Amino acid sequence: MFVTVLLANRYPLVREGLKAVFARHTDMRVVGETGNGLDAVTLAACLHPDVLIIDVMMPSLSGLEVTRQVHQRLPRTRVIVLSTSVNVAHVREAMRYGAAGYLLKEVSDSELVQAVHEVAAGRPYLSPLLAERLSALQGQRASTEVVDPYEALTTREREVLHLAAEGRTYTEIAAALGIRPSTVETHRAHLMQKLGLRTKTDLIRYALRRGILPMET
Repeated sequence: MFVTVLLANRYPLVREGLKAVFARHTDMRVVGETGNGLDAVTLAACLHPDVLIIDVMMPSLSGLEVTRQVHQRLPRTRVIVLSTSVNVAHVREAMRYGAAGYLLKEVSDSELVQAVHEVAAGRPYLSPLLAERLSALQGQRASTEVVDPYEALTTREREVLHLAAEGRTYTEIAAALGIRPSTVETHRAHLMQKLGLRTKTDLIRYALRRGILPMET
């Protein structure tokens, strides 16, 4: 038996590097790859991989939102999130959304393979530094946490938000999601109201603050 792996990363060179790592292990097989968040959800539904390895920052749909959707639709597929930064908020959100693992991108080949084996066996895995940070902050959480309005958005509204934040038009979003432009407009109006946003600039600023868009864009 071997572990099937789906790779989702916006950089082809990174995907090639990951495939090279797994090619050295006969008990692992990469069954698919993509550089797009929406496609990651679609591929996962088609391929049913044991493990999905996804970058936290993805075009069309963020790695965290992909994690949430895949966990809801395919609970047997374990998700490992890759990130460049030690962002405890992202780690907590990923775990809340059902991620089985969270690794920093400077992870060694041996630790990556170990993480895949662990999550495929049903055990969670965190990079040691992240586990240490989470443990240190465990008792420091505020007694009353502010409810994030993002949690009130439907799955479709989240998809429209992510695509709109990238500057896609109603027509482009409709084509990507397979719905009508008028439906996109309705979803956008609803999500703007739920998030308390008024303008396109407000939407982009929100996406940057929440990590939907990378700060360098």
